[in-house]
Amino acid sequence: MKKTTSDIGMNKTGIGTSPIDSADITKAAQERQPSHLGDDTLILKVRQQYALESGGVGSVPPPSSLKGVAKTAVDMLKGSKPTVFIDKLGERAAFERTGTRLYQGALAKFEVLGSWEGGPTREGLERILNDELSHFGLVTEALVKLGADPTAMTPCADVAAVSSMGLPAVVSDPRMNLRDTLHALLVAELTDNAGWEMLIELARGLGHDELADRFQMALDAEAQHLAMVRGWLSAGVTLEARANPVPQAEATNAPTPLV
Repeated sequence: MKKTTSDIGMNKTGIGTSPIDSADITKAAQERQPSHLGDDTLILKVRQQYALESGGVGSVPPPSSLKGVAKTAVDMLKGSKPTVFIDKLGERAAFERTGTRLYQGALAKFEVLGSWEGGPTREGLERILNDELSHFGLVTEALVKLGADPTAMTPCADVAAVSSMGLPAVVSDPRMNLRDTLHALLVAELTDNAGWEMLIELARGLGHDELADRFQMALDAEAQHLAMVRGWLSAGVTLEARANPVPQAEATNAPTPLV
């Protein structure tokens, strides 16, 4: 596995590496008529038909306890739709579980490749991993208290899993180095922060202020994760480019407790 990323090599993906052949291909394309003179109207109609026939990606399971049934009934009498909150909690649980796996993979590459000046440390990676696991426990606890099944794959959890399929692929790919892995972690942390922000707004809007306060502590920790990962990646890119470093906002390594 290479420690660096942006090295010159035998990359033949662009047409510039074969000017004679690429000129012939370009000329032939210009001389021939398109196979279809229309636009994307037909494929749009096909997509619309599939959308009309689809039954969606799933459903929120019914409450798994009598307490959950009672809570759902009370909330519905108040005019709210509690299943939306359960759905978004399921999404966060799935994402935090995946986040734990991502940082386990990052630690494995750290052990093989080491770090760089201003790059990730074992303590920093382990701290974020433990935070992700703690956040998973927090959301699981919230689901249980609401009478929901924390093991269920909700629709939003399914969407989040499909949307982020590329992240575990990058982290587990042996060709991807630690800097590549940090790029995937940065994407995950950006999504994670936005997800917690939305969940907090939803919790407060539904009157779950105590949960919202605990979720805010998780968001505070996630904001620190984002700053740390961005700083590590920026230091690695700057070092490899031999560019003059630009001062970054300092990220604290002090753990953020969850209550």
